[in-house]
Amino acid sequence: MVATNSGRAHVIAGGFPPGSMGGHDHDYARLKLLGLLAERDIPASVANDFADVEKWLPGSQLLITYVAGPYPDAEQCRAIQQWLEAGGHWLGLHGTSGGRAQRVKGVRNRRTVKTEHHALLGSMFLTHPPIAEIRVEVKDRESPLTSGLGTSFVVEDEPYFIELQDSGSTHILLTADYGASGDWPAVGALYGKDTSLQPDGKTRIIGYTREVGSGVVAYFALGH
Repeated sequence: MVATNSGRAHVIAGGFPPGSMGGHDHDYARLKLLGLLAERDIPASVANDFADVEKWLPGSQLLITYVAGPYPDAEQCRAIQQWLEAGGHWLGLHGTSGGRAQRVKGVRNRRTVKTEHHALLGSMFLTHPPIAEIRVEVKDRESPLTSGLGTSFVVEDEPYFIELQDSGSTHILLTADYGASGDWPAVGALYGKDTSLQPDGKTRIIGYTREVGSGVVAYFALGH
């Protein structure tokens, strides 16, 4: 798997089952992402899920994923990892840290099943309280991904709880203290412990980068 310098992007935006919305307006997200790429004269291919990702990666320099349900299986993860190690760049948004979910007896929410793609992405979605106003703190203003954002900004979004898979390889860009919204009993009922909290017991990571070989993974939990 060779990452080319073609400047092309491959966009994956969709729900599960294929063609469903999965609670998100993927048409809007897809059009918005393609429009932003077009403004920069970046050609792009598009898919609903990861089914044929290995076909598009060799001709792409950037992979953008905005999904609610679809996730790469073990073989597709190997293809993405090889592409990243060769210099590819993966921008994961919002539901990319999700995946297969299983029912838990007595709990309305479902529990995310940890798979290979969480290790590759660097985080796993646990749960989230209802949509709320969130103040996001910018921890690194020198990164080209956060340049110009200021020290903080406010959004109305789902307050994601994500568990980092390898904190030692993670460079934190954005965090948030959800305040009262962070008191969410569902996380304990589902996982036994809230592993999304940072050592201060208040803040959670919602944006980061991590290096994979010569490539980079960037993930932002925002995007609803």
